[in-house]
Amino acid sequence: MNQQIYTFGVDVGSSIIKTILMSYSETPVIIGKAAEKIRKRNPEMVANQLIDSLLKKNNLNYNDIAYLATTGEGEMLQRKRGHFYSMTTHAKGGIFLNPGCLTVIDMGAFYVRAIKINEMGKVLDYKMTGQCASGSGQFIENISRYLGLAIEDVGETSLKSVAPETPSGICSVLAETDVINMVSRGITTPDIIKGIHLSIANKIVKLLSSLKAKSPVALTGGMAMNIGMIQAVRELVEESELGLEITTHQDSIYAGAIGAAIWGGFRHFKLEAGRN
Repeated sequence: MNQQIYTFGVDVGSSIIKTILMSYSETPVIIGKAAEKIRKRNPEMVANQLIDSLLKKNNLNYNDIAYLATTGEGEMLQRKRGHFYSMTTHAKGGIFLNPGCLTVIDMGAFYVRAIKINEMGKVLDYKMTGQCASGSGQFIENISRYLGLAIEDVGETSLKSVAPETPSGICSVLAETDVINMVSRGITTPDIIKGIHLSIANKIVKLLSSLKAKSPVALTGGMAMNIGMIQAVRELVEESELGLEITTHQDSIYAGAIGAAIWGGFRHFKLEAGRN
């Protein structure tokens, strides 16, 4: 693989679109990244703006891209050459960011998914929460909005908790009712937020146990950028005595897009080999 090529990975989430521009020679290297909230706009329009911006910043044209791959809800993008299932892209992106990891936790807006992988990032098994469960990034965002807390401040606020109180509701509607009751009882915002993080972390620990997860475990997705969430997961994993190392990376939110760009590169070279 001596040929220099460029690939794009586009991960269309429920609220945020993540894009990655990669350069290939012997190994893939990230040369550009960008993410933006959709904010009720057309997702394809937002994705195209991000793609064009990254191309311009790197003095490239669209025709310079060997393969543009999408994942998540990216099937609607007309400019794509191929689409990859999000489980495989998060697996590949997770091991790219956290070399040596054997489990990836994709912590998305509507579900959490634990993925067991091998040393090459191939998916071996997985477990996931239900989409109606209160263990999701969207639930944290809804509660933070109710509490008048910016989503960017949720993690730091959680770390200030003294006596966290977890919601007892299984579904998001009941859990939100619990939070309203907590506010009326004078429970502090840090204690409510930390309790929510612990509630979600508890679901993650159950997934890890059910999956018989192997260490190290890499956290990916939007919630992996939340230091309060990371801390809660580490606390409960330690209490569970599963003996798992929890790792993350500053670019964890881009894991799906990274995986799509890498798989796109593999697909490109495979197609080229078939023509020769």
